[in-house]
Amino acid sequence: MTANAFHNITKIENNLWEAADQLRANSKLTSSEYCMPVLGVIFLRHASNRYEAALRQIEADKAAGKISNRPLVKADFIKRRALMLPEQSRYDYLLKLPSGACLSEALVESMNAIEDGFEPLAGQLPKDYHIFDDTLLEDLLRIFDSEALRTASGDVFGRIYEYFLMKFAIQGAQDNGEFFTPPVLVQTLVNVIEPDHGVVFDPACGSGGMFVQSSHFIEHEGLDTMQRVTFYGQEKTATTIRLAKMNLAVHGLEGDIREANSFYDDLHRLQDGRPLWGNCDFVMANPPFNVDMVDADRIKGDRRLPFGLPGISKGKGKKSENDPKKNKPTVSNGNYLWISYFHSYLNDKGRAGFVMSSQASSAGHGEAEVRRKLVETGDVDVMIAIRSNFFYTRTVPCELWHFDRAKPEERKDQVLMLDARNIYRKVTRKIYDFSPEQLANLTAIVWLYRGQNDRFLGLVQDYLGKLCEEAAAIPGELDRFENGLTELRDQIGSFIESLKNLEAVTIEQKSALIDAIAELKAAETDYRQDLDSLLDSLADFRRDYRDALPANNPDQHAAREAFNLLAEKAKGMVKQIDLLYKLVARCTQLAHELAATEEAAEFYDRRLAGKRLKQLDEERKLAVEQLKLAAYFHRQIVWLQERFPEAQMRAVPGLCKVVSRSEIEAADWSLTPGRYVGVAPPEVDEDFDFEQALRDIHIELADLNREAFELAARIQENFEELGV
Repeated sequence: MTANAFHNITKIENNLWEAADQLRANSKLTSSEYCMPVLGVIFLRHASNRYEAALRQIEADKAAGKISNRPLVKADFIKRRALMLPEQSRYDYLLKLPSGACLSEALVESMNAIEDGFEPLAGQLPKDYHIFDDTLLEDLLRIFDSEALRTASGDVFGRIYEYFLMKFAIQGAQDNGEFFTPPVLVQTLVNVIEPDHGVVFDPACGSGGMFVQSSHFIEHEGLDTMQRVTFYGQEKTATTIRLAKMNLAVHGLEGDIREANSFYDDLHRLQDGRPLWGNCDFVMANPPFNVDMVDADRIKGDRRLPFGLPGISKGKGKKSENDPKKNKPTVSNGNYLWISYFHSYLNDKGRAGFVMSSQASSAGHGEAEVRRKLVETGDVDVMIAIRSNFFYTRTVPCELWHFDRAKPEERKDQVLMLDARNIYRKVTRKIYDFSPEQLANLTAIVWLYRGQNDRFLGLVQDYLGKLCEEAAAIPGELDRFENGLTELRDQIGSFIESLKNLEAVTIEQKSALIDAIAELKAAETDYRQDLDSLLDSLADFRRDYRDALPANNPDQHAAREAFNLLAEKAKGMVKQIDLLYKLVARCTQLAHELAATEEAAEFYDRRLAGKRLKQLDEERKLAVEQLKLAAYFHRQIVWLQERFPEAQMRAVPGLCKVVSRSEIEAADWSLTPGRYVGVAPPEVDEDFDFEQALRDIHIELADLNREAFELAARIQENFEELGV
């Protein structure tokens, strides 16, 4: 996806959410009441898009003689990842209902008709549209009927669905948002275990994010998800299962998801009758952390606990049926039940990746004993520490655990410890994630650990390619900035000429503007000299590398070093562009002041100058951003090569280390990465980005303002309800 396409989708997501949430605020519905109906509308819009696209394909195949001229059947649409929608379930049908029609009833009929025709969704789609008045429903339907959405692809709707899930999670809908795992954490798990074939199981599947991200990984490899994997899930909450099944359907996927408490239940069977236990190729999960009160008697002897029960507590829990004076024994913390279950479901070549409380990796007593047995299997593969604020409704840090039962003999005794707590970007004041490049760089460390050096070099090569692409766009953005600067300077210059014989303006007033223009022209001269040098150097670099990107480590180092000076020149060019804008803005202000007199006003169009200055600021931002983009990909190469100069795995203080079983044993069987990787030496950030720092401050201020506004509205609403 190009940067422009990503920006457009992000803008669509934000606009849709703002519009839909405004309707919710005006309706006085809670987030939990509003969540399912809105997701149902998104599902319906997407299902209609898929139906129309499939119908066009079918008609084209008929015209080409690939399909006989016969009545269409459900299989024709299922084959093309679409539902054969009856007329009353099509989005356009609902929009064209006559004035006065009951939209809530029409939407319920629409959902019922879809469920009747597609068994996996039976009983899952939302029907509670009666809580909306028809005006609100009509507005909601029209929000999702823009031109951009009528032609949007499945990827776009998948993103929108996930975006709304995230936003509802942030608002605390659906059991405090526990149904939703941040996509970046799921992507990290997927990148490490690479679930591209066989049976994929999530025993705490929530809204199905693990399955969706697995499908993204498979399709990125150019493969068909439903031909490669079979998804199985268990989830204890019926409402969340509905979210998951809708999420899969929006992405054109299917999965066998069942309502169950995975602490006690193991419901699934493979098509040949075998249990999932011991037969999964991949297990992925974000289970609820630190659950207590799990009935120890019910799970005692469970085959999914090959390492035995962790700590048992007899002082809490329900009364025993056999002896009312005694409490039932309970597992004091369910974390190691989950961990044992995940391992037990794997086949002899299976991999698992899951999110876990950071407390678990160094927990003591019975949990430490289970952890020792796990480490001794040799299947613990990669441990990644994640800082706080990655979750939408919890601020706690966590760790990502990874098992690999097919580790080669030379790595059976090793575990990669990766401390990613200092790697993040700020999304809002309260929420952090990884940028795509940060995630790719972390994944590259895993590749080196596994001896996949060619993939590491391939990533560096990709960065060099992106560097060349972004460098190629620099001249065009700088031209636009220069043209805008010239137009504004010429307008001010013409104004100065008109003032020469105007006695109403004093010589001192004219001099200030003349001096400012002279300073601007001098800065332009310096700028153009440096610009010519930069553009010549960029052209030389692209000529040397764009058509034959270096694939081996020495040549990649040489390419990076060749761009070092260009990165410095680009940084200097950013400062010069900012200076030019400040100088021309000063000239504009002085010209505005001179044009305030009646005699001078006719010679200067203040409105045009103001418009040009505003446009120039936008052109400045784009030019600066383009210069920074090229330098940004250069910095990714620097980050990787400085830490792994030989393109080989090595310990990096504060970041990563491959540790042996004996080292883990000496550390009380701890699997906490920070205990092994040490502390990174302090670094001087020569590339400190003041604009990014200001953007971060703006993010915090915007969030605080929004929270203050919401709080004020809530207080006002409470006063109204009290009759105050």
